[in-house]
Amino acid sequence: MKRGFLYLCAVIDWFSRKVLSWRLSNTMHADFCVEAVQEAIIKYGKPEIVNTDQGSQFTSLEFTEMLKGHDIQISMDGKGCWRDNVVIERFWRTVKYEEVYLRAYETTSEARKHLQDYIAFYNTGRGHQALDYKTPDEVYFVNQDAALAA
Repeated sequence: MKRGFLYLCAVIDWFSRKVLSWRLSNTMHADFCVEAVQEAIIKYGKPEIVNTDQGSQFTSLEFTEMLKGHDIQISMDGKGCWRDNVVIERFWRTVKYEEVYLRAYETTSEARKHLQDYIAFYNTGRGHQALDYKTPDEVYFVNQDAALAA
């Protein structure tokens, strides 16, 4: 932001790169991360595994107990092992260079609105080389339809 910092938490489907849910916060507390995962579970179902880095939000009792309560396996990257979480790291780079660094948000609500628009574009309008230039939504929903048909 022009003054201060905001923290973005995103839940991404690794296979399709679809952003399932996200939250923005002006603190590093775990609650916004918990809310993001809970929304993803409500909208898309419970994953088998959630992978995070070792940030304090993700190692907090609130976050780990929420995952355990849903019987979700916890996977945390080792220190300095960015490759373990390459899908989300690529998303962070993309959102920074294609959205955040191009603006100096004045307010949290302005940042939230622009990020909402960008993430909608990211899911529905931005083709990805790793997905044969399909969008995350195209890959995610085709995969879901195939799984239901099986």
